[in-house]
Amino acid sequence: MDIYRQYGKALMRKCVRMLANVQDAEDIVQGLFVDLLKEGKTDVDLPYLYRAVTNRSLNFIRDRKRRGVLLAGRAKEITPLNGVQLDDRAIGNELMTRLVDALDKKSKEILVYRYFDDLTQEEIAGLTGFSRKTIGKRLKKIERTAQELAATDQGGGA
Repeated sequence: MDIYRQYGKALMRKCVRMLANVQDAEDIVQGLFVDLLKEGKTDVDLPYLYRAVTNRSLNFIRDRKRRGVLLAGRAKEITPLNGVQLDDRAIGNELMTRLVDALDKKSKEILVYRYFDDLTQEEIAGLTGFSRKTIGKRLKKIERTAQELAATDQGGGA
């Protein structure tokens, strides 16, 4: 499949950065291309593939803790994501899971583009079709939501 040869490595790098696990990233990327083949979609572009991989990765992050509980029969501690920072502090998987659950679909996409892919607001605007100003506002809202969730974890207010 030509689109796999063309975009597979870039999508793998993105997934590995998001999930910090090569095997999980391979599963997500391969699953995406299997689904594309089943549907007969071979004329997709890179922004479409990035969105698809982003959504699949976010779903994986959201479901990771629950899957661990189901598979192990008991709750497991999840280690923090390496290098993911909002407001100059690292965010662990549990807080990231809650943050993803609290955001709408477009904000989740912006979260990944900014904090996992290190894209600028202008680059994100180009991928999403929003203005740079709208991206800035959504990023501030994402940061406020993360702060509120972190404050809830500590038992304090925002």
